[in-house]
Amino acid sequence: MNWLIHRYDTLDTTMHEAAARADRGDPSGTVVVASEQTAGRGRLGRTWTSERGTGLYCSLLLRPPLAAAEAPVVTLALGLAVGRALHRVCGLPCDLRWPNDVLLGGRKCSGILTEMTALGDRVRHIIAGIGVNVNQAEFSPGLAQIATSLRRETGCEYEIEAVLTQVLQEVDRYLDILLERGPAAIVELFTRASTYAAGKRVVVVDGSSEATGITAGLTPTGVLLLRNEGGAVTPVLTGSVRESSERLQPTTASAP
Repeated sequence: MNWLIHRYDTLDTTMHEAAARADRGDPSGTVVVASEQTAGRGRLGRTWTSERGTGLYCSLLLRPPLAAAEAPVVTLALGLAVGRALHRVCGLPCDLRWPNDVLLGGRKCSGILTEMTALGDRVRHIIAGIGVNVNQAEFSPGLAQIATSLRRETGCEYEIEAVLTQVLQEVDRYLDILLERGPAAIVELFTRASTYAAGKRVVVVDGSSEATGITAGLTPTGVLLLRNEGGAVTPVLTGSVRESSERLQPTTASAP
């Protein structure tokens, strides 16, 4: 893909600028990068702390020839791409937490937010926001136990531009896999790369409700499956996933 990079000193969020460019007809491969975001966004309405010069804050405009029903797999493909990119940059293994988190040492180092616009049953465009904690030395008390950065994990500082270059190379790679081999290939690769895809005790938080269970793999379209204590398996359609220390009673139910 030919990446067309637009750099800004400060934006409220790169997602807004990328969406505006999409509406104006900018091509697939348009990238919006900011040194600082004043209103960075994460999944489920969360904020993404975006201090000047410490992280990678970018949004990609993608126009993949996919059915709208296949769009959620793009998030998994981007997670694979970012995980591989960070491994190549810092040398440490990354874990993937469904559907959009990249972890280092069990803490969140990167998050991905995708928003799709459809035309009929086809994807018109996807705006993919990618945030990577690169050179943060410390986090606020509320984030210190759940977030990390490349610098915190390795003790080294990194060139943010080099991280961007590596991320875009890997996004190219995994989007090619998706388009050439289909969603099933991405689901298989994600399942291999993620300790959260199967056999992990988790809590799924959706608004004010919580569900505890053991992850039971992904559907062909990339939806996470959760097995509860009674053995019933249900899809996780919304909400966030975190590891649970709660021990569940064993079940004799077979995997789906």
